[in-house]
Order: sequence, then C-alpha cells, then structure tokens
Amino acid sequence: MSSKSSSKDAQNPVPRPAANALWGGRFAAGPADIMSRINASIKFDQRLFAQDIAGSRAHCEMLVAQGIVSAEDGAQICSGLDTILAEINAGEFQFSEALEDIHMNIEARLTELIGPAAGRLHTARSRNDQVATDFKLWTRDAIDAVIGQLAALRDVLLDRAEEAADAVMPGFTHLQSAQPVTFGHHLMAYYEMFGRDLARFRDARVRLNESPLGSAALAGTSFPIDRMATAAALGFDRPTRNSLDGVSDRDFALEFLSAAAICATHLSRIAEEIVIWSSAQFGFVTLPDSFSTGSSIMPQKRNPDAAELARAKTGRIIGALNALLIVMKGLPLAYSKDMQEDKEQLFDAADNLELCLAAMGGMLAELQFDREKMAAAAGLGFSTATDLADWLVRELNLPFRQAHHVVGEIVKLAEARKVGLEALRLDELQSVEPRITDDARAVLSVQASVASRSSAGGTAPDQVRAAIAAARRGEG
Repeated sequence: MSSKSSSKDAQNPVPRPAANALWGGRFAAGPADIMSRINASIKFDQRLFAQDIAGSRAHCEMLVAQGIVSAEDGAQICSGLDTILAEINAGEFQFSEALEDIHMNIEARLTELIGPAAGRLHTARSRNDQVATDFKLWTRDAIDAVIGQLAALRDVLLDRAEEAADAVMPGFTHLQSAQPVTFGHHLMAYYEMFGRDLARFRDARVRLNESPLGSAALAGTSFPIDRMATAAALGFDRPTRNSLDGVSDRDFALEFLSAAAICATHLSRIAEEIVIWSSAQFGFVTLPDSFSTGSSIMPQKRNPDAAELARAKTGRIIGALNALLIVMKGLPLAYSKDMQEDKEQLFDAADNLELCLAAMGGMLAELQFDREKMAAAAGLGFSTATDLADWLVRELNLPFRQAHHVVGEIVKLAEARKVGLEALRLDELQSVEPRITDDARAVLSVQASVASRSSAGGTAPDQVRAAIAAARRGEG
C-alpha cells in the first residue's frame, strides 16, 4: 500500500492546480465565476491553518505507522507541512481563492514543495472529516482561551468584592430601591454568574473532545487506519463512535455559541449596570480614562463606550447562535455544504467574546466606587421597611402579613411627611402600632440592615468575606 516519490519529482514540482484539479476528475469544465465566489471559503477558513497542518501531520504519521504510506514519503510530507506552517506564520504564504479552502491551499502548496508524494497525504481521509477535525481543534483552542479569560475576570471580581465587602449600596428590584446590600455582595453575584459560564465551557470541552478524523467522507475507510493514534496525537480523548455523526456533527460549535451567548448576556448585564452607576444621576462609580471616551461637542462628557459596546456585541453573539441553529435545523445526514456557514459565525462570536471579556476585566480592575454616594442612595425609597417588618415579627410576634400591613401604613405616613423611616418620631410609629418601642429604630439604618442579613449567601459583610474566602480556596 506504500509508495515512494522520485527525487526528480521533488526537484521539479508540478504547477499549482487549477480551481477544480483536486476534485475535478468528474467534470469536463471548471466552475462558473459566480460558483467559485459562493463556493470559496479561504477568506475565512484560512484561520484554521495551524489546526489543518496539525491534523495532516497526525494523519501522515499514522499512515506511515500503519504501512499505508512509506516512511520516505511520510518524512517528505511532514517536512513540507513544516515549511508551509513557517511560511504562513511569516506572512509569506499566498492564499488562493481559486483553491477554495484552507485544505486545498495547503495541499497545493505541498505538491509544489515535494511533488506527487503530497497526493498520498489524503489517503483514507476526506475533506469532510478533515474540516470537522480542524474546526473542533480550533473551537477547543477558543474554549481554552475563554476559560482563561473567565478565570482572570473572576479573580478581578474577587479582589474588588473583598475591597467593597462592607460598602453599602441600594439593592434593586424592578430598578426600584428594594433593600440595602453591599457592593461586594453585588459583585459576587457576577462572580457566581461567570462561574456558571466557566462550567458550561468546561463541560462543552469534554463533549467536544472526540476526534472525527478517520470518518472519511461519511462511511469510514477500507484502509487499516488507527483512529486511536490520531486522536491521541491531537489531544482528543477518543475517536467519534459513528462515522456519519463524525462528519455531520456541529453540536460542539452550537454548544460553544450557546455558552458564549449566555456569557455575553452576563457581560451585558454588568455593562448596563456600569452605564447606570457611572451616570451623573447615580454617581456610584467613576470609569478609568482608559475605558472612557469624550464627546465631539460636549467637553464635560465622559462616556462609558467600552461598557456600551460590550452590551451591544452581545447581540452579535446571540445572532451567531441563532444563525447556526437555523443552518443546522433541516440538514439530513451526513455532510452538506451548508455547514461551510458554521465558521464565520463562530469566529466572529469567539473574537467578540474574548474582546468583551478583556474589556470588562480592565474596566472592573480600575473602577473607582464612591462609598458615600452609594450609602446615601441605599437609604432612599424606604429601603429598610422589610427590616422593620421583620422586627415586628421577632419582637411583637406579629404574623408577617400583618407586620407587612403595619409597615405599609408607616411608609405611607413617612411619605406624607416627606421623610425617611428613621426620621419618624416614636409617637408617630406608635400611632400605627402602639406596641412599637424605641428599639425598633436600631433596625432602620442601612448599616444595621446589611449586617442583619447574615443567612448563608446573604449580604452581611461577614457573609461576603466568607464567600470570598471560600472562592479563594477553590470552593466556589
């Protein structure tokens, strides 16, 4: 099954093939220009060059080990692939749209370099399993990059949450003042969100890590290949178990995009809060100069453009997921050319997610927060009303629903006087519930409110610090 190429062939490489030379034995004429344009993918799939070369090297080494290709041809092929990799990295490789895709561009250049021996590389392989392998390898690399960025972002959140563990701020529901919380507790909520994102990407990586190489076009191959060897060489846990599924599966891309869309949604939520917090009306935080822009007409402006763009790019990432779901929804087994539309979506989503994660980490690391403004705002909107209701339940043994009604009447009284609950006189409180004592005033400060929320996962500073300590121990 093996063959050797002559030195004459290597010294006189054949010309780079025409557009259909690598697949065109069936056709008498080349494709129309418009067909070439719609069919070519080299403008975007050239990003797969490192993965394509790694897959080809692993495949070649396996073919040699199995006696399918001679050691001499295998050595020439691997040497040629190394040359091509160096050329691409140096920016010296000439990509040709006429050669359609990254696979044919590399194979054509390999033929120029080593002659007919290059044609043996594609033994027991199809572009179908080749592209599936390349794309999985690229997606795995993208997942690893995002995992690293998420871990770094969570470290930033831990540091800032520790710094602000006792900084009181308003907590909101419906964007209305609800109960006081701490800024550290608020940041730790995002730490948890991004932790789930991290878990989703890690989980997706586990399912992704099966090698399609050796599935060939759709039915496997009659050559005595060793799929375990190529899987191991490429860092996969095992080969895929079904050749039809091996070439037609794009779940790994959908899972990446799904995890990316959820992660981007979390980034968009914190970006929205940064936009609100940094406004003059709130003034809770000040963005660093390095993540702000000015106005062309209003010299006083300090715009949170980085946060706004992170919020906007979420739409692109969600759109990429929707686009690929729609591409895949009606495809029969096995491979269809529709799948060529998978890569641009994922490339764009991965690029934008990595950019947004980097921007958010930078913003949060340098964000300055104003303790006084946040604490003052925390007391607005009768935010300690629930604390008073809880006091009535604990001290006067009122059913909570009755306590809720009593405090509602007290809030109405404070609204009429245009003062906060803490400013009401004891006789005014007793006009609603005669058994209230002066001790009730102790629960009406925002500091007392947050300190009292000491249940597991609560906003009390001690609980926030405990959560941070557990996270640093790897428990969160």
